[in-house]
Amino acid sequence: MEPASPVLTRVQALVAPVASDLGLDIYDIEQRGGTLRITLDTPGGSPGGVNLDDLALASRLISRALDEDDPVPGRYTLEVTSPGVERSLRTPAHFQREIGKEVAIRLADVTADERRVSGTIVAAGDDAVTVRVAGADGDVERRLAYDHIDRARTVFHWPATAKDSRPAAEQAGDRKQQTTPSSTRTKKEHSS
Repeated sequence: MEPASPVLTRVQALVAPVASDLGLDIYDIEQRGGTLRITLDTPGGSPGGVNLDDLALASRLISRALDEDDPVPGRYTLEVTSPGVERSLRTPAHFQREIGKEVAIRLADVTADERRVSGTIVAAGDDAVTVRVAGADGDVERRLAYDHIDRARTVFHWPATAKDSRPAAEQAGDRKQQTTPSSTRTKKEHSS
């Protein structure tokens, strides 16, 4: 897992008190191209998830904090989101938070016989995650170093219900992350 940049470290320091005041945790902060994505979640073990009202309020407060400190150079789009029910796992903290949950992992080694691993997280440390995988001879625990993982996410099994009469596109939207409307930010110009 890659270390945080000085910009993201500063953004995290600005966002942390806002998230804490709202009773939320910072799940992830990433900057890709011109987008600064801040992912917020309820604390681990909470009965519910983040709702759109929480995200809208957090977005306004975070935007204000970023305007005052201006830690991100140039133009960027601020996106405040929830991790969704099938969440990406990128850091040891993400894996540790999801112990007991089912995951799908793709290993970085493209020549590996078993490049894809699916199972339940039974342990997660600073360097590796242990996943219980169902095998032909019973369950097996596999220890996977984080630096050997290309991509990982939790797996959510939707409960069986009566046939949903909504259009397929609308049903698919249920699985997406909740995201507040994005706003384009520009670095303030300071005159002497």
